[in-house]
Amino acid sequence: MNISSVVVKCAPEYIEFVLNELHQSGQCEVYAHDELGRIIIILEGENTEEESEKLRKVQEIPHVLSAEMAMAFSENEFAEEQGKFEVLSDNLINFLNAEDVDAKDIIYHGHLKDK
Repeated sequence: MNISSVVVKCAPEYIEFVLNELHQSGQCEVYAHDELGRIIIILEGENTEEESEKLRKVQEIPHVLSAEMAMAFSENEFAEEQGKFEVLSDNLINFLNAEDVDAKDIIYHGHLKDK
């Protein structure tokens, strides 16, 4: 299951029209809006493709100037891939977060694996 928040923007004079279209679309839940034409909606989907399709449909609503994802949560879509990623060592994390390391002293050679 994926859940995302989306910021929808329309001209203030079309706020009621866009809100009505969003409610009737079946694509989302309207969470909040203001008189300036900013609307926060919640999209849900079984996967990223379903969410993307719903976002595309919202973007096509007349008078919607923009609709962009602000936050996204994916429950387990990438779980099977998680073990394939190389995990950074604690030494690297400590080195990058050290207070006494000056950024100009860090020399990047394409990877940080050996730091």
